[in-house]
Amino acid sequence: MNIKLWVALLFLFLSCFGKAQVTIKGKVQDSETKNPVFQAEISILNKSDRQSLQKMLSDSSGLFQITYYPDNTYLSIHKEGYQMKEINKAEPFSLIELEPAAENISEVVIRSAARNIKLNDGNIVMSVSGNKDFKTSANLMEVLRKTPGVSIDQEGGIFLAGRIPPAVFIDGKPVAMSSQELQSYLRSLPPEMVESIEVNSNPSSKYDAEFKGIIDIRLKRNGNLGWKGNYNGNTYANKFSYRENSLNLSYNTEKVAYSLQAGYNNGISTYRYNALQKLANTNVMRTNTYQEDEGKVYNIQTGADFRLNDKNRLGVNLRGNFRTSDRIRSGSLYTTNQDESQLIFYTESENPTAYSQENYGVTADYSFQSKGFKLSFLGNYISVKNKQKDDFINRDQSTNKLLSYWRSDLLNKIDIRTAQIDVSQKIGNADIEAGMKYSDSDTNNNIRYDTLSVNDRFVFDPERSNMFSYKEKIWAGYVSYRQKFGKLQVNAGLRFENTKSISDAVTRDSVVSRNYLEWLPSFSTTYAFNKSTEWSLSYSRKMTRPVFSQLNPFRVYFSPLNYWIGNPYLQPSFTSQIRLTYRYKNWVTSFTAGKEKDVMTRYPLYNPKTNVLEYLGTNLPYRKFASLETSFPLKVTRWWNINSQITGYYNYEFRPYLDEVFALKVYNYEIRVNQVFSLPKGYTVNLFANYESKTGNSLYIIKPRYTVDLSVQKSWFDNKLNTKISYNNIFDSYNQQLEFRHKQIMDNRLTHWWDSSRFIVSIGYSFGSSKYQAKEVQKTEEENRAR
Repeated sequence: MNIKLWVALLFLFLSCFGKAQVTIKGKVQDSETKNPVFQAEISILNKSDRQSLQKMLSDSSGLFQITYYPDNTYLSIHKEGYQMKEINKAEPFSLIELEPAAENISEVVIRSAARNIKLNDGNIVMSVSGNKDFKTSANLMEVLRKTPGVSIDQEGGIFLAGRIPPAVFIDGKPVAMSSQELQSYLRSLPPEMVESIEVNSNPSSKYDAEFKGIIDIRLKRNGNLGWKGNYNGNTYANKFSYRENSLNLSYNTEKVAYSLQAGYNNGISTYRYNALQKLANTNVMRTNTYQEDEGKVYNIQTGADFRLNDKNRLGVNLRGNFRTSDRIRSGSLYTTNQDESQLIFYTESENPTAYSQENYGVTADYSFQSKGFKLSFLGNYISVKNKQKDDFINRDQSTNKLLSYWRSDLLNKIDIRTAQIDVSQKIGNADIEAGMKYSDSDTNNNIRYDTLSVNDRFVFDPERSNMFSYKEKIWAGYVSYRQKFGKLQVNAGLRFENTKSISDAVTRDSVVSRNYLEWLPSFSTTYAFNKSTEWSLSYSRKMTRPVFSQLNPFRVYFSPLNYWIGNPYLQPSFTSQIRLTYRYKNWVTSFTAGKEKDVMTRYPLYNPKTNVLEYLGTNLPYRKFASLETSFPLKVTRWWNINSQITGYYNYEFRPYLDEVFALKVYNYEIRVNQVFSLPKGYTVNLFANYESKTGNSLYIIKPRYTVDLSVQKSWFDNKLNTKISYNNIFDSYNQQLEFRHKQIMDNRLTHWWDSSRFIVSIGYSFGSSKYQAKEVQKTEEENRAR
């Protein structure tokens, strides 16, 4: 009896051991010729977020083998010249047949492109690594320019639907970086390092109220044990040159994944500002400003992800970003009489600036998972110190006589601390999730102005000088519910945020204190008719608090007679919107409509006696908006892909201004066409064109503009060396031209120009000694969102 028992236990042990070490084999072949497909890329992807868990290549016989294939995953098979194929785990994959892509140009056969666009709860998810549309892009910022629903302005600002500045997440976690640091980080990421981008234009109550939109960037993880590295360098050439260098290293063991990123950027960028204004006394004034900015940026980031056991993970990340900038700005005010036959005055200005920023950050995250229960913690600390010294020198052009001279000395410090804890429990087909977050920010700004007196001595200028501090504490919490009923999925959530803030304009002896509580609901539903067709409907209410620069009542000069100033009495704005998304195969169409109350904006105020034009902050009663967007990739031939995006916008502002009310309905549209040509010998050519129609708001008209980019990419040495050559904004046609609508108030035209017409050379090189796969623990959807 005992012998039988021991034999049974032995067989049970061997059975379990065999399952742990099971190896599944498959084969990839051509569906027409039945020949094996060599070096087809087979990826195991997580269904919840399409994150890659493992990759392998088929051998010369088309064979491959899998040693790790968990539940809630699927296979993606990709090979150049073939249509991509996806297989669920329940489907057999011992023999996989790939269909060749169309290649007969004489017949102009139109086929759907490979499925690089998917939906996740109604949000567009765009594959990046391996996506032909992005092979020639120098960095992730250029990838975002071509992503549906995303736009990048000339200063690197990121927007959704043309108006929403989104929060940026990395692997499901919000990035606690300053805007300048974030831009540097995104420029350091080559497309090959990014798995996918998810664009969430209507976030649920789970996310911070200020997040009207989210861009979640999923990085490619090194699943191999050992170390890997990547160097990426970009050189931009215009009148001057600018260089970007980044080095990424990773080292994986069975228990710990280490990472290191370092970067160094330097060079010169230029900017021009021109304005034509007919003054109240009928004189005509022309403003011309030219700026050269020579900057250096150093950044370093290091982290470790500890796999404590199957249930516990701990991550720590440290980073620093340091920049210096020496700016030279020169300008002129050229004023004549009405018919421009007589010179009234002609002044020239100089504005040299020395700027520096030190930025430090620490992030810690922990997660625990057991069966259907998940707990996660995320903590962030960021410290930013800005220093800037300016000289403002104004002279008469004809006599070189000094008209005015003042100096400024700015010190700005920002400290932000956040802590967030989330818990979730799976009950049958339902998921219940709740969380709390605490945020504490402290900003201090001290700017001193000194003016040159008649005795050639600099004297303190109390009119311009300013001391301002802003403290804000936020307690937030949420609860959300999600359940699937067959093909229908329903999400509902409720969030509260309690805000306490104190703004103190010391030099004006003005203190504004606020304490308010807001409840913010959200709801969404998704229905999948089949694998090719689905729709999603969502609603959310969001709150936007004024940021420090909007509250701080100090002057930022564009020219001696033109500046903007903050308003410490600004109120937060509230936005309610609905979004409907429909996908048929690769064709995605979405409609968004909503209303925003207490809209924060700037407005111009012209003084006819001094000719000073200042921009002030205020809250508008409300505005209504809507947008309709569609994107559809097409494969014309085997070597020619086209991805088109068309978006229409509607905006209605109710704007009181100078004892009048201006309310205009503004319609505009934007068209993007991205063409990719896969040429012989591995060359890829990309032609990208973007057109924006005339637009504006109740006060300004913004003229149409367009841009055309051309780029070529080629890989060498078994794809280890990647080279790209680009010419962005070929026709130098992407400047921004504005005109004031109401000539009876002010006749003003202005143009902003940035040196975005650039020749770019990019080099990327991958290296390392990774040999074999690490044993990964299966990740749930909640874990991937937390990471």
